[in-house]
Amino acid sequence: MEIVPVPLYQAKAEFFRMLGHPVRIRVLELLQDGPLPVRELLASIEVEPSALSQQLAVLRRSGIVTSSRNGSTVVYAVAGGDVAQLMLAARRILTEVLTGQTQLLAELRETGGRAS
Repeated sequence: MEIVPVPLYQAKAEFFRMLGHPVRIRVLELLQDGPLPVRELLASIEVEPSALSQQLAVLRRSGIVTSSRNGSTVVYAVAGGDVAQLMLAARRILTEVLTGQTQLLAELRETGGRAS
């Protein structure tokens, strides 16, 4: 069976789709400061344990996070530093977008809805 290479843009789209869940994003945010056991992730994210487990499995399969077992405790960590940079870049982009929207809203309020 021949493996057909995936174009880079398609691989990027699949990567961003994989990130496209609020629980996964929250997990990555929490893991930026270092590894955490599942119980601490559960305490910080208001989801059922089975839902968290499912989202952690997606992140683990994608290679974004790693897991290790210490006795009965499973600890998760971000696989590389680039993930933290991605989360920071997303924050900067959202800040710029929201700042622009706030400025536009202020202009609309100043004009009272009149066409400019």
